[in-house]
Amino acid sequence: MLRRILAFLVFPRFLPKGGKEDLPRDGMFYAVRNGRRTGVYHTWEECKEQVDRYPYASFKKFGSEEAAWNFVDGGTSSSTGTLAEEASHADTTPPDDPSPVAEGEYAVVYTDGCCSSNGRSKARAGTGVYWGPGHPLNSSERLPGRQTNQRAEIHAACKAVEQAKSQNIKKLAIYTDSKFTINGMTSWVPNWKSNGWKTKTGKEVINKEDFEKLSKLSEGMDIQWMHVPGHAGFTGNEAADRLAREGAGKSSK
Repeated sequence: MLRRILAFLVFPRFLPKGGKEDLPRDGMFYAVRNGRRTGVYHTWEECKEQVDRYPYASFKKFGSEEAAWNFVDGGTSSSTGTLAEEASHADTTPPDDPSPVAEGEYAVVYTDGCCSSNGRSKARAGTGVYWGPGHPLNSSERLPGRQTNQRAEIHAACKAVEQAKSQNIKKLAIYTDSKFTINGMTSWVPNWKSNGWKTKTGKEVINKEDFEKLSKLSEGMDIQWMHVPGHAGFTGNEAADRLAREGAGKSSK
């Protein structure tokens, strides 16, 4: 209720007025719980402005305004459909996912990386990419080169982008539990590029080559970087984690 009151005070047009003129153009209501501006919107375009490339965005589409406001207020009311359900791989998005993906033009993929004995001489890292149950693009590979968990997370995303390009997918929503990868691609990489790939303290970026590869692959793509909590029971994330662990058990290339 507090969010509804705040939205009314700052953006009064989001509250119901009861007239036919206030109905959304497609008959649906777009609720933004976490974005640039929380509230209920009448069009996807308005909603997208608030969540596009916004870290950890949380939003859904509903058939009634009351259900939409319940979601904004922190409730768990069921909807007539979420944005994720309209995506081309909708069945990969688990129920009650905290970050439903954008509208149907986006393909959904989950990525994960793992590394046993991380930081030690016997470390074994693997990457997992999950597109859906029995999907032919599901991938489980041993990470080549330096064996670390962070490299595995980045290269899992690289694999997903490569696969998307091979299928001529231009808009991709990557779900990952790696805030390191998300922050790297949405914040750090642009700064590193402008600073000659140096940190604020003038040191070399440790994962420079890995982020360079992911950044290069991402050119020409519209990518939504979506965070999902790891080991929290979300189907897609758990599946990607299993694939990553299987990859770590394979022989190195």
